[in-house]
Amino acid sequence: MRYDVESQCNNTEPQTFTHTGLSTGILEGTSLGELEQAIMNLLWDSTEALTANEVRDALAQRQDSASAITTVLTVLGRLSKKGFVTKDSSRRPHEFTAATSREEHTVKLLNDVLGSAVDKHAVLARFIGGIEPSDAQHVRHLLQSRDS
Repeated sequence: MRYDVESQCNNTEPQTFTHTGLSTGILEGTSLGELEQAIMNLLWDSTEALTANEVRDALAQRQDSASAITTVLTVLGRLSKKGFVTKDSSRRPHEFTAATSREEHTVKLLNDVLGSAVDKHAVLARFIGGIEPSDAQHVRHLLQSRDS
């Protein structure tokens, strides 16, 4: 099902949102650089805490080039300061885990983007109008569950 955005909103100006706003740091604290994203993907995919060496080794397997351990430690430190990673300093070597799930991070990004929109209703209407019918049905079910 498609929604007529212009009839759903008072604003007839098209709203354009691109991923570049996230990667350039417009949304302070939620954006991730390329290496940060790769490290977070490793931590989210891992069932156990990882050391910096384990992160470096896993990155080398997933990427064409290996990062220096100092680079990995610097990025893990930045991720910790941003609140993405927790560090267990009680063990040697230190172990790192994701502070939140991938899904929680995605929800934070979506809320930040939606919160910065001039016309939130236009963004929501365009989003809903562009999703697959099965996803729309799932959203409908979630909203009904929430309201009951």
